[in-house]
Amino acid sequence: MLPPGVLYDERLTAPRLWWLIAALSGISLGLILFPLGLMPLLGGLVVGTALGAVAVSAYGSARIRVVADSLVAGNARVPLSALGEAHVLDEEEARAWRTHRADPRAYMLLRGYVPTALRVEVTDPADPTPYLYLSTRRPRALAGALEAARR
Repeated sequence: MLPPGVLYDERLTAPRLWWLIAALSGISLGLILFPLGLMPLLGGLVVGTALGAVAVSAYGSARIRVVADSLVAGNARVPLSALGEAHVLDEEEARAWRTHRADPRAYMLLRGYVPTALRVEVTDPADPTPYLYLSTRRPRALAGALEAARR
């Protein structure tokens, strides 16, 4: 259930395998410190796991929201009046738009583990950003929410 005034909300959480990698980084640091004794081993295990978990959590905390008058994507907040047409990108198109078709001036909320995306044109003449590239697991729902918010 979405809070009042929010038409779309998605958190780009990291894959579960990344949490295993965070735990393995703690084990690795513990093994590196093993020759120094049992306490450094346990300290390395705790600190390494905590640092890995913080890194995975921070990277997977990016959000995309459509609220009443704007699109919030990561650190960017763009008024809906400055946005043009939204283009749903399948896996192949998304790969093209984040590699050889990408414009260096574009705002990209890019997560490599999310295969689909939405490209939203920016129509504000004062903004040099040509488009927003947003990795999203539900590009059609996001495009629909943008259309609904404009009405």
